[in-house]
Amino acid sequence: MEKKKVLIVDDQNGIRILLMEVFNSEGYTTFQAANGKLALDIVRSESPDLVLLDMKIPGMDGLEILKHLKEINPAIKVIMMTAYGELDMIKEATNLGALMHFTKPFDIDEMRVAVNMHLYNKSVDQCS
Repeated sequence: MEKKKVLIVDDQNGIRILLMEVFNSEGYTTFQAANGKLALDIVRSESPDLVLLDMKIPGMDGLEILKHLKEINPAIKVIMMTAYGELDMIKEATNLGALMHFTKPFDIDEMRVAVNMHLYNKSVDQCS
């Protein structure tokens, strides 16, 4: 079975490294991008199955990146990450097709379970 691909988009290097380690150990192929342009290039070349996308990225913000991701691949799964309680942005992200969001600092196990659940269409009960 081909490995599922996860793209981590965050301007904070530490978060990208942490998430890459977690999802590599889960058996995923991981990619990382510090900005929107790089993220979109990776989506075009690698077709990841799921994107973990930070809401606040200098230059192109998370909502703008999300719109472009959905134009490239309408079926791509996106989970948003935010450090703020921006309910209006979260609502807009959901309207644009984001599956869910995590507020930083997030529980890494909850995120791992959510990614596994969305990539393998399992219920949360099966993951725990």
